[in-house]
Amino acid sequence: MNINKDIISSVKGFLDEDEGRCLYEMALKACSLGPCLEIGSYCGKSTLYLAAACREKSGILFSIDHHRGSEEQQPGEEYFDPELFDAQAGRVDTFERFRATIENAEIEDTVVPIVCRSEVAARKWATPLSLVFIDGGHAFETVFTDYTAWAGHIISGGYLLVHDIFADPAKGGQAPYHIYNLALASDLFREITMVKSLGVLQRKKYGHMPANLLQHSPFSKKSKP
Repeated sequence: MNINKDIISSVKGFLDEDEGRCLYEMALKACSLGPCLEIGSYCGKSTLYLAAACREKSGILFSIDHHRGSEEQQPGEEYFDPELFDAQAGRVDTFERFRATIENAEIEDTVVPIVCRSEVAARKWATPLSLVFIDGGHAFETVFTDYTAWAGHIISGGYLLVHDIFADPAKGGQAPYHIYNLALASDLFREITMVKSLGVLQRKKYGHMPANLLQHSPFSKKSKP
C-alpha cells in the first residue's frame, strides 16, 4: 500500500487505520471494473486510501462532499471543530483542507472532487460504479438518501461500503446500521466482511432498487413500532 503515513496522520478524520486498509483493499479489487465513488470525503483521510488503490490500477475516484460539515459537525454539536469553521462565511468549510490533502498526496490525477450534496450529483448520473463508500451525514434521512441515490449504480460484483455501523446505540448512531441491514434485506447484496465499524457488501444483481424499498425505510409507517 503506497501511502505516505505522515500525510495520513496529519489529515483530520474519524477513520481507523484498519478500516482505511480495508478501503484500500476493496478499491484495489474494484477499480479495474469501473470508477469508485465516495460520499463524505471531509478532509480527505478516506480519499487517501481509496485513491491509492485507484492510482495503482489507473482508475478514477469520484469524491462527493458539500464540504459544509455534517449535522454532528456544526457549531455546538459533538464533533464541531473550530479549526474548520470559516468565520467570514459563518459556516464550516472543509474543502480547503481536502484540496490540500489531495495536492500533498499527489493524487489530483486520480481524484475528481464533486462539491455538492450527493443527491444533487446523482440526479443525472449515468456511469456504472465498481464501488460506493457511504460516509456522509449520519442522520437517517441523509444516509437513506445516499443509499437509494447510489446503490443502483453499483455493477454486479461491485461493492457497497458503509462506515460507522454500530449495533449498540450506546456506541454510535443507528442510521448507517439501519441502512446496512436494509441493503441486505433488499436481496441485492451479500455480506463480505465487517472491519470494526466498516461494513462491506457485494452487489449480486445490477439494476434498479426494488419498488417496495420505501416500505423498509425508517420513514415508512410500516417500519415504525
